[in-house]
Amino acid sequence: MISTQRIIYCINPGCNNPINPVGDSICASCQASLVHRYLWASGSLAAKSPLGSKVADRYEVIKSQVWLDTQPGLPPEVPQELPQAVIPYLKLYPERLHLPQVYGFAPSLEEDASDSEILLLENVPIDETGNIYPTIVNAWEQATAVRQVYWLWQILQLWTPLLKLGVAHSLLVPENLRVQGWCVRLLELHQTQTTQTISLQDLGQSWQPWLKFAKTSVAKELEKIVEQMGNTQVELETIATQLNTLLLASAAELPLTLKVAGVTDTGPELAQNEDTCYPTAFQDLDDPLLPHLSIVCDGIGGHQGGEVASQLAVQSLKLQIRALFAEVAEQSEPVQPQLLQEQLEACLRIVNNVICSRNDEQKRQGRERMATTVVMAVQVPQRVSTTSGWQSDNAHELYLANIGDSRAYWITRDYCQLLTVDDDVAAREVRSARSLYHQALQRLDATALTQALGTKDADSLRFLIRRFILDEDGILLLCSDGLSDHNWVEQSWQDYAIPVLAGRLSVEDAVRDWINLANQKNGHDNTSVVLTLCRVSKEYLVPVARSQQSVESVEIVKAEPPEVEESLAESSQALLDLDLDLDLSEEPIPTPVTKPKQTIRVKPLVLAGGLLTLLVGGTSLGLLAWRQFNPQGFQQVCRQLPQGMQSICPQSKSN
Repeated sequence: MISTQRIIYCINPGCNNPINPVGDSICASCQASLVHRYLWASGSLAAKSPLGSKVADRYEVIKSQVWLDTQPGLPPEVPQELPQAVIPYLKLYPERLHLPQVYGFAPSLEEDASDSEILLLENVPIDETGNIYPTIVNAWEQATAVRQVYWLWQILQLWTPLLKLGVAHSLLVPENLRVQGWCVRLLELHQTQTTQTISLQDLGQSWQPWLKFAKTSVAKELEKIVEQMGNTQVELETIATQLNTLLLASAAELPLTLKVAGVTDTGPELAQNEDTCYPTAFQDLDDPLLPHLSIVCDGIGGHQGGEVASQLAVQSLKLQIRALFAEVAEQSEPVQPQLLQEQLEACLRIVNNVICSRNDEQKRQGRERMATTVVMAVQVPQRVSTTSGWQSDNAHELYLANIGDSRAYWITRDYCQLLTVDDDVAAREVRSARSLYHQALQRLDATALTQALGTKDADSLRFLIRRFILDEDGILLLCSDGLSDHNWVEQSWQDYAIPVLAGRLSVEDAVRDWINLANQKNGHDNTSVVLTLCRVSKEYLVPVARSQQSVESVEIVKAEPPEVEESLAESSQALLDLDLDLDLSEEPIPTPVTKPKQTIRVKPLVLAGGLLTLLVGGTSLGLLAWRQFNPQGFQQVCRQLPQGMQSICPQSKSN
């Protein structure tokens, strides 16, 4: 049936007049936001559907294989038993930044089709007006050198997970590879034929035609890398290392300034704030972590529970990241991404065990146990040799870690991208291939968290830590669900972010505006917002020394400095005191840790974190072992503990 009027239905089930023209953003009847969900209809049957037709009296065909769901408030059709073809989509849900997800199915208009079901995909590389993003082939020649290498890096990172699920062929189809700015995104997944063997050599061959138009500064190195990929003896790790070296060297050619601001707000409907964030208006501007670290934690466990857990997490992470930065600064070569990810994961495990120990001390069980979500962004200022030969003090790397449902977004003038994946029941059901996402959302416990720091032993937690490269102007937004609930970031980002990127609004004012929006729309919850404005455009640079970074402090009306609960257990209080008492100027006593092709030594700050973990866990045997292994470092850290804790440390023997 040919549609004579392009209409879209309001998602509000109580709306008296839900019909609206396509393109409107607000329902004329009830003022609810209208959802324009553009889908990719997979397969040859979908390609035969006439433009302008409506499938199942619901999906309007606006372009070949691009369908608009005109009734987005209704659940999509899903068969009782999920077809095998959709399983890879579900298991690859953590890669949703790059990959589409299954929305549902629709009947084919072809009456004689033997297989009449058409697979519909959402989260596809299609913009808000239904236009498909360009292929990597079409965008390649106009891309910068760093972006060309960055696209190849992303494809290489996807190679292993897609290969394991038999869909690596998806990365060899040029039309399937689309780009949204910096991000490589796939239209759909292509199954590798059972008679076909896919190898790294095939991936190298698919890159070969692009080398002709590679930028001069990276062309020779890319040619060498692709040539090595043709060698059947070469390992993926070797190629990844070489590509990473080239990526860091080309990114370091760009200038980089950072401005960070953050605040946590109780909200209009609550009397206490379980959120904690870093930085806030009350941070020391000389803090060496600024502007490279930002954290948002949303505590769980009520008064004297959630607020303590979130404060412990922020203070502990600050301590450990400071130590990590000191170690990175001493390395003669850039630290490999995998090793940095392992170090950040270790930091999160320590925080988890500190909170768990506090729960055990207070004999908290089940729902009484305090915990916290966390989303943390670490911009690692590594020194690196650039492609033109000079030494840069920043490789433009950004590492992002999250547990729970606090989120991170990357926002430019053109798009808003959700970078994190929530740890909730709905996501768990999808990853386990038990349900499609919209099916899982029908569960009463769909948004319940499946993991948070402090709820269980660290060994049972699943961490997802990703590395990004800052190669464009943008805003990194970290927030608790007080802002992100009901998709207010996705709906409102243009009004709040573009003025900052255009230089018409300060970072501080933007944070205040986001907080005000959260209080208006989601006033039932606490809200924390941390913004980092990242500039790589020369026209925005200020005349500062190369080794400096631009830092902007925060002064938010009604914001109050977080107060640490007086009844903290002695071990937990020691953690907070340690962050304030350590003298960072003291010469470290290193303990070597052997890693493949890389060595990072553990400084007193890292040892302090380890000591606290042992203290709160009551592992006296570990303390004694450490004392024997490194007595000088052990006593040095002990002396820097609060007076009340020093008695716990075994005393060294007198000479």
